[in-house]
Amino acid sequence: MASTEPVAGQDLSARVSDGAGGKVVSLVGKVNIDSSPELRRQLLDLLQEQPLPKVTIDLSDLSYIDCSGIATLVEALRIAHQRSTKLQLRGVRDGPRHLLEVTGVLQLFDVDGGSDRSSASKVL
Repeated sequence: MASTEPVAGQDLSARVSDGAGGKVVSLVGKVNIDSSPELRRQLLDLLQEQPLPKVTIDLSDLSYIDCSGIATLVEALRIAHQRSTKLQLRGVRDGPRHLLEVTGVLQLFDVDGGSDRSSASKVL
């Protein structure tokens, strides 16, 4: 069963659906200072609701992310790690990828199944 919720107006929507081995959160729009608090609430609710083996955050339709959005992703990663849930990013586009790379945050995540989170356990 999938649900779609607007996040802080029209800037961002989040759709949660069942995926292979867990849940997929598909983000559409922009994660910014206005939308990140509600996204944070939704992600933390999902992670704390029930034990999940994996949560994939699909960023393929995300056009923009700022530092508040990065902080939200890092906090979700910390909670996922504490709950033994694998948190993966999928479909990271060029603009968001650039900010995630220059801040050093991208290396903390499993991205498209291609990297490992070993560095996250050191940081978190």
